[in-house]
Amino acid sequence: MAFVSKKHKALTVDREKLHGVDEAIALAKSNATSKFDETIEVALNLGVDPRHADQMVRGVVTLPKGTGKTVRVGVFAKGAKADEAKAAGADVVGAEDLMEIVQGGTIDFDRCIATPDMMGVVGRLGKVLGPKGLMPNPKLGTVTMDVAAAVKAAKSGQIEYRVEKAGIIHSGIGKASFPAEDLRANFDALLDAVVKAKPAGAKGKYVRKVAVSSTMGPGIKVDTAEVAGA
Repeated sequence: MAFVSKKHKALTVDREKLHGVDEAIALAKSNATSKFDETIEVALNLGVDPRHADQMVRGVVTLPKGTGKTVRVGVFAKGAKADEAKAAGADVVGAEDLMEIVQGGTIDFDRCIATPDMMGVVGRLGKVLGPKGLMPNPKLGTVTMDVAAAVKAAKSGQIEYRVEKAGIIHSGIGKASFPAEDLRANFDALLDAVVKAKPAGAKGKYVRKVAVSSTMGPGIKVDTAEVAGA
């Protein structure tokens, strides 16, 4: 008889069973058995085809209980706006000098913000920042004159979400060490934002499948009947 490790046993869940949201979160937490503090992640399978512009789902949402991550923020700004960004807690601030650093292969930030007048400079970095999802975008509030507010939002739990080619949104909602009620609050905030962002071109059922998992754990299916707006 093959040996089954304790960890493998812990990861054994019924992959076909539908769970309530709270139960799914509890299972994801219990299966986060790695030595590091795993992220609790949500996968949303939406009834959209993002190849069509009128079915793209993208936006930002502030998770009320935070992300559990230390977010490094880079800001492209000059003069007084650069000073505002630094005072608000930005980790990296610059203009052409920062562009040259990024072009050289060093990206020392997780979120990127820019003032409108700097987009001519930032635009040259499209091939570098774009594939990493770091390109500032006015629709996401990352191209703005109010850099202080944007920096504080990024530091306080604001995340970006974007539907992928297969119609799926993947997003972390906190750490396994978070209380279950905090993860549920973040889950609800993400779902609410995604439902409100439903594009006009979406046809039929919008939120088709939902799954919760930890970084190293199995996916746990959520009963969409429990999900508001699904």
